[in-house]
Amino acid sequence: MTRPDEGDSAPDFTLPTDGGGTFSLSAQRGRPVVLFFYPKDDTSGCTAEAIDFTAAKDAFDRLGIAVAGMSPDPVRKHDRFRDKHGLGVTLISDEGKQTLEAYGVWTQKSMYGRKYMGVERSTFLIGADGRIARAWRKVSVPGHVDDVLEAARKLVG
Repeated sequence: MTRPDEGDSAPDFTLPTDGGGTFSLSAQRGRPVVLFFYPKDDTSGCTAEAIDFTAAKDAFDRLGIAVAGMSPDPVRKHDRFRDKHGLGVTLISDEGKQTLEAYGVWTQKSMYGRKYMGVERSTFLIGADGRIARAWRKVSVPGHVDDVLEAARKLVG
């Protein structure tokens, strides 16, 4: 499996979102996109990350940057997650995991000696040209959104 990196074209996709919509990366062409991949709705780290991105949404909006999160959870779970925490970012569902695999974030993980497949928390800043401007892998949530916002300012700056 190849893992796209900075300078590569971001793999395109069209997938369902919370609220009954769809999100297509190619439809965003001409504006930058922050795409963050997270393991599971309503877990502590994923909730903190989604709340942090929601808190910074106005700043990303002022820069003309779309922000969306993706996990393998179904849309109905995304809807509950959004409503429970007042999230303001688009939540994309990839139940088939094709896009997670295309970005190289569906990986083997290990917890308590047990191996399993799951999402490696990652964020991609995709330029208006559809190329990956920055990639963060194995993200630690505290301070992460600030790092992404700083890189986004430099990208459009």
